[in-house]
Amino acid sequence: MERRKLVAGNWKMYTTSGEGAVLIQDIAEELEDVLEDVEVVVCPPFTGIKAVSTVIELDHVNMGLGSQDMFWEAEGAYTGAISARMLTELRCTHVIVGHSERREFFSETDETVNKKVRAVFAAGMTPIMCCGETLATRDALETDSFIRGQVLAGAAGLSAEEAARLVIAYEPIWAIGSGRTPTPESANDVTRAIRATVGAMYGPPAAMQVRVLYGGSVKPENAKMFFSEPDIDGALVGGAALKAESFSEIVKAAR
Repeated sequence: MERRKLVAGNWKMYTTSGEGAVLIQDIAEELEDVLEDVEVVVCPPFTGIKAVSTVIELDHVNMGLGSQDMFWEAEGAYTGAISARMLTELRCTHVIVGHSERREFFSETDETVNKKVRAVFAAGMTPIMCCGETLATRDALETDSFIRGQVLAGAAGLSAEEAARLVIAYEPIWAIGSGRTPTPESANDVTRAIRATVGAMYGPPAAMQVRVLYGGSVKPENAKMFFSEPDIDGALVGGAALKAESFSEIVKAAR
């Protein structure tokens, strides 16, 4: 089956709520004729979700709205955390889970990633589960076994239907924000291994349906090359998602 391309923009800790409202309007204007062909999700900071959600609703923008993180408990004394109910009230459709920056700076583990993945599904949203290796792991030729371990742990305990709806983003840590990228062929080798791991866990139908994105210094100049690979179903875009023109060019490359 043909998988619809998905491009998600991770705005990280950039943009105020007002800046985010302007950015989503500019992106929507640039992509007016593209959104039927490519699924697009924008992920602003927590403080900007409401403003972006309002623009999407009032302007009838055909885009998904994502959060950059979510805690796995429904509520409680968890200072600084955001729950699923808080996000669904704002019409969030996706949640980024286990980004390398969350793992590095906030001590995320494969176990906590799995708790979040299952909680996102339980709330009716779609997790974008990140995985990726360091340069040391890559140089040691351990990329496949490392990524396989992340997927096995992060996607454990799902139903086959959930596994089919899961979005997995392969983001080599050494490529994020560095300007360095793997070749499209080598990135596809990893995304193919991710798909095979999902297939081993949940069967061939889930493997055929799960969407695997590439992330790590994706920009208009290289996006088409990655999207041309058979096992790369789109991109999780960082810095280039903060400018309407560059993000829109990446989305258009996915058509």
